[in-house]
Amino acid sequence: MKVLLVNGSPHEYGTTRVGIDEIAKTLQAEGIETEVFWIGTDPVGGCIGCGGCGVTGRCVFGGIVNEFLDKAEEADGFVFGAPVHYAGPNGNMKSFMDRVFYAGGHVFRLKPGACIAACRRAGVVTTMDDLNKYLSISEMPIVSSTYWNMIFGSNAEQAKQDAEGLLTMRNIGRNMAYLLKCMEAAKAAGIGKPAEEERVWTNFIR
Repeated sequence: MKVLLVNGSPHEYGTTRVGIDEIAKTLQAEGIETEVFWIGTDPVGGCIGCGGCGVTGRCVFGGIVNEFLDKAEEADGFVFGAPVHYAGPNGNMKSFMDRVFYAGGHVFRLKPGACIAACRRAGVVTTMDDLNKYLSISEMPIVSSTYWNMIFGSNAEQAKQDAEGLLTMRNIGRNMAYLLKCMEAAKAAGIGKPAEEERVWTNFIR
């Protein structure tokens, strides 16, 4: 089993990475393979709603989004981490999530996911709420913890002093590992995934 952890921060080893690494270490201790995927600092660009991904299952603009989706096919669980910018996820991460879930939503169905937010002082709850919507619309079991999935600090060294935040991250890792093992046991017992109904689109203006 493998969990893919996305670092959406422009700072590869900043506050967000401290939270991600704490989750990864806990997963590894539980026998779960991990990989950290950094989206980098190049502009991602937002989704333009062209619908081209509906044919190929990949974004027509390629780049970091399709690199991630190729890895996501083989992953069993996900963690999405972002810093707080103006009480929401940073712009590059928001664009990344828009394009990843629009182009490859089918990749995530019934795979456990967790979202974490890192900040200096405030805005983490609204950021988590924003990120979690991608998971909930994709039928992903959302992994929670003993507090909101957040970690505080202006930099990595300060984040390492956030004892409660680090505990929250470790509990995400433990809960993720437990859920993955339960799903593996269910599969071994012959319990399959729920059936999917054909999608229905209801428009309110006709």
